[in-house]
Amino acid sequence: MHGTIRLGTWRRFTATQVLAPPDGYIWAATARFLGLPVVGYDRMSSGTATMRWRLLDMIPVMNAEGPEIARSAAGRLAAEVVLAPTAFRGATWTAGGLPDTAVGLWRIGGDEQRVEVRVGVDGTVRGVLIERWGRPPGAPYGQYPFGVTVEAERTFGGITIPSTLRAGWWWGTDRQDEGEFFRAEITAAEHH
Repeated sequence: MHGTIRLGTWRRFTATQVLAPPDGYIWAATARFLGLPVVGYDRMSSGTATMRWRLLDMIPVMNAEGPEIARSAAGRLAAEVVLAPTAFRGATWTAGGLPDTAVGLWRIGGDEQRVEVRVGVDGTVRGVLIERWGRPPGAPYGQYPFGVTVEAERTFGGITIPSTLRAGWWWGTDRQDEGEFFRAEITAAEHH
């Protein structure tokens, strides 16, 4: 995938992700800060999570782990399950509060994660909403609205997934614009 991520200002990135719900993920990326590469990864597995980022692959700019990071990573994984529709059978599904929504419940990282998936009349995924544990800029750790808007889908190896998306905190509220921090296009995918 490639896109832009808001790290103070919007910065271009390229990334590769391995997604294995409900067990975990690893997202390895390269972004640029003042023209210099910042490389690193976000990872969740076995109920733990880590974020490691380095300028020039040498100078630490972020090292984070612990229960708060793991809980937030579990919410991220639940929201990203729409990128791995073959994992849908691992959830308990019910009708959502609106005619175009379905609610999936996953057990991830020791917590139950509730994800609302919005679907178009043609069956395309339109978005995802979740109350995700985390710390949006300027806020303490807690449960906050987090969401993804899907702008396009694409078929890879016979499986159709969201391919152009935007994501962030405060989704569906009047603070959505300030909370948006991620815009991406998925250009290749393999399913195993």
